[in-house]
Amino acid sequence: MNTEFTDWLRGLGDDRLRALVAARPELITPVPAHVEGLAIRATSPSATGRALDRLDRFALAVVETLLVMTAEDGPGLSQDDLRAAMAGAVPEQDAARLDGPLREAVDGLLSLGLVFGPASALRLAPGVRDVSESPAGLGPPVAEVFRHHPPERLRELIQAIHRGDTGREEAVPERLAGLLAEGGIVERLLGDVGPQARAALEELAWGPPTGRLPNARREVTVATAQSPIEQLLARGLLAATGEESVVLPREVALVLRGGRVHRDLRPCAPPLEGAERDRSLADRTAAGQAFTFVRLVEELCEHWSVDGPGVLRAGGVAVRDLKRTAQLLDLPEWTAALVVEVAYAAGLVASSAPVDGEWLPTTGYDVWRVKATEDRWEVLASNWLAGDRVPGLVGERDDRDRLLNVLHPELRRPAAAEVRLRTLRVLASAAAGLAPSAASVRERLAFEQPRRRGAYRDRLVDFTLREAEQLGLTGLGALSRFGRVLLPPATAGEPARLLAPLLPEPVDHVLLQADLTAVAPGPLTSELGRWLSLAADVESKGGATVYRFGEESVRRALDAGSSADELLATLERHSTTPVPQPLRYLVADVARRHGRVRVGTAGSYVRCDDPAVLDEVMADKRAVPLRLRRLAPTVIASRSSRAVVVDTLRALGYSPVAESSEGDVLVTRADAKRTERPPAARPAPGAAGPEADVVAAAVRAIRAGDDAHLARRQTVAAPDGQVPRSPSTGTVMALQEAIRQGTRVWIGYMDSQGHATSRILEPARMEGGYLTAYDETRAAVHRFALHRITGVADVN
Repeated sequence: MNTEFTDWLRGLGDDRLRALVAARPELITPVPAHVEGLAIRATSPSATGRALDRLDRFALAVVETLLVMTAEDGPGLSQDDLRAAMAGAVPEQDAARLDGPLREAVDGLLSLGLVFGPASALRLAPGVRDVSESPAGLGPPVAEVFRHHPPERLRELIQAIHRGDTGREEAVPERLAGLLAEGGIVERLLGDVGPQARAALEELAWGPPTGRLPNARREVTVATAQSPIEQLLARGLLAATGEESVVLPREVALVLRGGRVHRDLRPCAPPLEGAERDRSLADRTAAGQAFTFVRLVEELCEHWSVDGPGVLRAGGVAVRDLKRTAQLLDLPEWTAALVVEVAYAAGLVASSAPVDGEWLPTTGYDVWRVKATEDRWEVLASNWLAGDRVPGLVGERDDRDRLLNVLHPELRRPAAAEVRLRTLRVLASAAAGLAPSAASVRERLAFEQPRRRGAYRDRLVDFTLREAEQLGLTGLGALSRFGRVLLPPATAGEPARLLAPLLPEPVDHVLLQADLTAVAPGPLTSELGRWLSLAADVESKGGATVYRFGEESVRRALDAGSSADELLATLERHSTTPVPQPLRYLVADVARRHGRVRVGTAGSYVRCDDPAVLDEVMADKRAVPLRLRRLAPTVIASRSSRAVVVDTLRALGYSPVAESSEGDVLVTRADAKRTERPPAARPAPGAAGPEADVVAAAVRAIRAGDDAHLARRQTVAAPDGQVPRSPSTGTVMALQEAIRQGTRVWIGYMDSQGHATSRILEPARMEGGYLTAYDETRAAVHRFALHRITGVADVN
């Protein structure tokens, strides 16, 4: 069949061949040398499995029906017969519209190269059967199930079916399969067993077809059978596949199913169900959340600029640091983890060193924060969409029972980006204003990719829906207009353009109150928000943010280089009310004491122009750990570092400042800590696949190489002499080298009848215990079982 499939590929027009490699871009990575190389690659187990993973439930049902209704080397199935085989599983209301979806499914399978041949004789491509286990929940055929049973056991089963002597015919699995395939035989055998045995078969009929049974290989005949299970084993209606496992043969299951391959088959995707939302309200809600998320990322980076958490030895951020960050941002821990992970994905935070480093904002953050809010959101959302990390797993444990911290290296999941994209595309396919339920989205995705369905994938879908709401891609569960245009193929800047009119207008003023608080009546501009976070502490958040001024916060502003006059001038400029007298007194009092005490390096020293102040310090018992020593009326020395002395004196109620060795005051700015931005991750391949000119060039190269290959292809005789023999490890290594070098080899091969032959091969691929190669002695592409290759030698 490999030759027939290759000839079919060769006969395709260039437009259909371009459609094939565009739908399966892995087939031209790298570009094969000729059409036979393309056929080898397309029918390999990994490439075939990847193509099957792209099928929806109905297209996969077409493949499963062909698997069941056709033999590997038998004739194909016409499209009319295929329709008849599938019509019984389609509900009556969908039967009338089966033709269109079936035609589209067959065309899609032909374009993917999973099915080939004319409409009157459709056949499965080589390799599809090798990667399809239990199609439609059916077990293997009778001939395969009983292949390894001894002849005596097969003869007993044939006698049970015939109810008499089997004659001189050979007791082989094919003989047993032929008997069970005869009309009415399975029905008669089912009538001979009791209702309990029949019920046991019904449980296995629709899959899974296997079950556990102690002592499954027991010797039992129709005469000696006592239990319902033994009645089935004695008649071949159930077969042992191991010491404790049994399987329901395919022919028996099809009779139990009434001849249907599938139980319930719908040709179209299930409809999305959910709540109806006002579209403009959903967009405004999403925009508000997008604005909030941008500010949260900015607030995170500002906090980590001053005091970044340490990098754990195993990578990531410690649990206590995540809790502290969540408290600072006033968020649940899972939301704080999402903010951190998205900032990391966007390259805004990184570790300063792999070991004993800190998580700090990068130099890229300074570029990001000066952009408009809508542009900053687009950066965050697009990096989240393309990222392969799963913040929802933070707090769980891996296979080795290790805790998965935020920013832990093991949070990467290869399927994350694809699941996010597919989930958002399902939301995009919903009617305008519809907010699909999570169950409805999971059901749709299960239809679109049934081979990838599972509890793990469902969790990724739930994480995506939850995170999309936090990021502002969705509002009230419905995909926003600006979130919709973010999906590939996206135009850079278009999401930001649609988001900009919906964002709340930042305010550049606050209301100062006599109780030393400032009320921000809305979201502040970035510059005012950063300055106010430095000069005051956030007391509460909500529709309006309340900031409180205190000695420590005012000292922070003075430490950052502001003077008392500059601080008050900034407050007057941005306040709609006069600066209250208590706030003026607070600023003046802190400024009067600020910098009177100065700390330098000796170990360190403390100097002050007022000796009475130093007398107080020396007399304070809380300063004993500093081990202070008076050098002069205005100078004290300490063995502790400058930073420790500064922190201790501040804890004692003083307002010291640090100075350099030249006596200059050291100004500490909040944005002083930065690290280098890590190299950008390799972007995930877009859903649109390779570009059209790349596909066209690949097809031209394949055609040209195929013409040259056909011009030199001739059947050659195998060399004379002893069939090559070599150790198995040496054989595999020699074949791998031949694949890398593209050279020919001479192999010895033992066929299924035990006959030794020799072949001249061009090895192309080695996978799953098989070697796929062009056999020059047969002038065709074949697959060879590696364990049957006796040896390899070079071709002279």
